[in-house]
Amino acid sequence: MRRRQFWSSARGGAHSTAGQATVEFALVLPLLFLLLMAVFQFAMLARDEVLTVHAARAAAREASVGASGARVRGAARDVLPDARVTIERKGDIGEPIVVSVRHTARTNLPLIGALFPDPVLHARTVMRREK
Repeated sequence: MRRRQFWSSARGGAHSTAGQATVEFALVLPLLFLLLMAVFQFAMLARDEVLTVHAARAAAREASVGASGARVRGAARDVLPDARVTIERKGDIGEPIVVSVRHTARTNLPLIGALFPDPVLHARTVMRREK
């Protein structure tokens, strides 16, 4: 019985393609790694955006019940330690209080962080004054 040859060249001789997949994988792996790191960086920026909104809401809640400016800033910094907080109080009870929070998100993942600039995230929350 004759063995069947699975790989053959155009000239009829047999040759192996066993290393081809390994070489292709080695060429594509760095690109896949960079893409995966970019996805992680994007997820970290999305997390920072959510934290910025949460810090603004926490600070606005403190401001709406009549807390001092230091306490309002402390409520925002409990969520984001480097948050910059602006408070606008207008009028008396029932009038709006506007709290704005700015946060610079750091893009510091290896290799990817240098490709993306550090974005400044903003959040603004308006609540009525209760006290």
